[in-house]
Amino acid sequence: MKKCVTLIALFCLCSCVLALAQTKSGHIDFEELISLMPERDSAQVKLQKFYTEELVATYDGIVAEYQAKLAEYEQRKATWSSLVLETKERELFQIQQRMQEFSENAQGEMAQMNNILLTPVYNKAREAIQKVAKELGLTYVYDSTGLLYIDESQSIHLLDRVKVELKIPADKVAPSVIGGQR
Repeated sequence: MKKCVTLIALFCLCSCVLALAQTKSGHIDFEELISLMPERDSAQVKLQKFYTEELVATYDGIVAEYQAKLAEYEQRKATWSSLVLETKERELFQIQQRMQEFSENAQGEMAQMNNILLTPVYNKAREAIQKVAKELGLTYVYDSTGLLYIDESQSIHLLDRVKVELKIPADKVAPSVIGGQR
């Protein structure tokens, strides 16, 4: 019985080693690929337009309203009755609250718009990676930014092949890193 268990364990170990020996893997810097895609650039332009034309313009309107009411308050507070003074202070406080609420909501909308615009880009990149990986007979594809070690002789770097699949010019390079972000 002991020999049988030992033989089964040895067989399983040999099967795992053989399976791993036949496994081919590749790697790619996924964020670098995304930064090279023209669809990402157009998504960024749309996001910037949304930010400046809608959000900033609306926020600037609230700020202008606040500044006008604050200037009036500062100029006329000495002449107002306590009831008017209290009402004006409440108005200023409510505008400050609107500014803060709008700012928080705007951040959420920006994140949502970013997600809406970039999800198709990420999906297209994943599909291209999957297609190239299947063509190369790879079992695994790793995002190279999270790996501590890559044996280049055992792992295929996919960026150039995926760039071809996505029709990204071979000479296009990722934007330089500024402040730790691409």
